[in-house]
Amino acid sequence: MLETLGVKWPEFIAQLISFSLVFLLLNKLAFKRIAVVLAERRQKIADSLAGADKIKAQLVQTEADRQKILADAGDKANKLIDDARQAAARVRETETQKAIAAAEQIVTKAREAAAQERAQMLASLKREVGRLVVQTTSTVTGKILSADDQKRLAEETEKQLSA
Repeated sequence: MLETLGVKWPEFIAQLISFSLVFLLLNKLAFKRIAVVLAERRQKIADSLAGADKIKAQLVQTEADRQKILADAGDKANKLIDDARQAAARVRETETQKAIAAAEQIVTKAREAAAQERAQMLASLKREVGRLVVQTTSTVTGKILSADDQKRLAEETEKQLSA
């Protein structure tokens, strides 16, 4: 019956054997290796996503720490200002002009110190975030970044943080 449809048994059996041999060779040599490579890639992607989440959490924590430090610096500056005003009030009775000049100097120094501390904290935060971005990018891409790539990523991160 199959011969009336044009099926020739010797050719069919030869093709079936050839197909089976090719399938077995591909299964043994290629399919298993491809499956292993795909599983490794899935694992790397999962690890990279977990690392990115961890870095995001660290960034949030760093931002909270920065806000706390800035608030503390503001409190210290306010305390210094209050102390300077109280000192000026006590001295005002005897040497009003001298006390006013001293208080202004203390206020100026306190503001400068707070501004310097804030600038140092921001610079430190930008460097840390830049380092974390370079590290994350290196981990996610799975390659070692060149010095130029690292510098470019750090500069782009600093620009985004400044905005």
